[in-house]
Amino acid sequence: MTQMSIGDVLELLQNGTIEIEGMLPWSSNYAFLVRVCDGPVEIGAVYKPRRGERPLWDFAQGTLCQREQAAFLISEALDWHIVPPTVLRPAQHGVGTVQLYIDHDPARHYFTFEGETTLRPQLQRIALLDILINNADRKAGHALLQETEEPDGIGRLLGIDHGICFHVDTKLRTVIWEFGGAPIPAQLTEHLVTLQGRLKDT
Repeated sequence: MTQMSIGDVLELLQNGTIEIEGMLPWSSNYAFLVRVCDGPVEIGAVYKPRRGERPLWDFAQGTLCQREQAAFLISEALDWHIVPPTVLRPAQHGVGTVQLYIDHDPARHYFTFEGETTLRPQLQRIALLDILINNADRKAGHALLQETEEPDGIGRLLGIDHGICFHVDTKLRTVIWEFGGAPIPAQLTEHLVTLQGRLKDT
């Protein structure tokens, strides 16, 4: 991942020049791999235009991109940094989300690291985030393991594809059931209290 700060990444995603590399295959909605540039500074990203969203009977048409960005904002408000930096902006195919591309091994997904003790705290946060945002689409491939150069050697887990969230009805659908029925850890409960306070202040 780039060594830029999250603030700098968001600034570049929001205002940089977008160059489309190609369409990502096997995506339910139109998604493009892009480069976002500002002079010599360049990062990879995924661009999902609103007009490329497939109609769904239970989600308002044209709102998936906003739900994607909202998931990022909640993740940041919790200081969990699960969702890659995501902005909503116009580009070649109209307004849509532009999200930092995460370099990862596609062969490594939830079903390959399920139960790994070192990743358990991160998986707990993802599972709790899914409950908070009412995520209706947590597939195994929507949890990405980003390799790290940290001394502990533990990879960083990130979550993507949050367009089908924030429904008024209960829609939770996830492959991460290993924490079902378990109490929320005290530290994560404290984070929820902090989030509640931040939401009251907005």
